[in-house]
Amino acid sequence: MNKSELIDQIATSAEISKAAAGRALDAAVAAVKTALKNGDMVSLIGFGTFYVGQRAARTGRNPKTGKPLQIKASKSPKFRAGKALKDAIN
Repeated sequence: MNKSELIDQIATSAEISKAAAGRALDAAVAAVKTALKNGDMVSLIGFGTFYVGQRAARTGRNPKTGKPLQIKASKSPKFRAGKALKDAIN
């Protein structure tokens, strides 16, 4: 399912226009991004939790030359599925 198919599904389920559903989806995604950028977790009961994971600095290898290189520490978005979501797909 891509974004336009998701917007169609939201519009049908909520009985709103596709434009309104698109704006609502964009607003929800922006809210999650902002919360994660601020270091907060976003918990949606029955769906799951979005959170920020930490990756430590490490030494890697350039696949082309085989020379070692330093990979700096970084943050990455992560998602942990909730029980209701796990139960729905099993």
